[in-house]
Amino acid sequence: MSIYDYTVKDYQGRDVSLAKYQGKVLLVVNTATGCGFTPQYEGLEKLYQTYRQQGFEILDFPCNQFGHQAPGTDNEIHDFCTFKYATTFPQFAKIDVNGDKASPVYQFLKDEKTGLLGGAIKWNFTKFLLDRSGQVVKRFAPTVEPQRIAGDIEKLL
Repeated sequence: MSIYDYTVKDYQGRDVSLAKYQGKVLLVVNTATGCGFTPQYEGLEKLYQTYRQQGFEILDFPCNQFGHQAPGTDNEIHDFCTFKYATTFPQFAKIDVNGDKASPVYQFLKDEKTGLLGGAIKWNFTKFLLDRSGQVVKRFAPTVEPQRIAGDIEKLL
């Protein structure tokens, strides 16, 4: 299996095959709108604007598993992000990243890069960087600000 074998729902409930991102450098992030890390949306958008023309995509997966910090519907979350942070990168439907109902995409990502503390996602804004062939290259803790990832993205582009 690769990341491209999965189909997910976008924030409007439509099926999206991740195969459409084949050949791109990807940053996959589990996000929340009411978290101390929520201002990272601004840095993520800056990364997206800087590198998207070179084949970079951010895949935003809201998650309400950590402190219920992503309340609301998928559309409400999308509206918040686009209004407050002017995000333009793809946003998907809210998912679970841990447990029995974890998204298969996140199960794949965790299996590929377990991180320092094991496979489980510890909090919102954990980031996975994938190369153009869909291989998980790095996993970043929530505390890693988006601008600190720029050098790793540039190496893959």
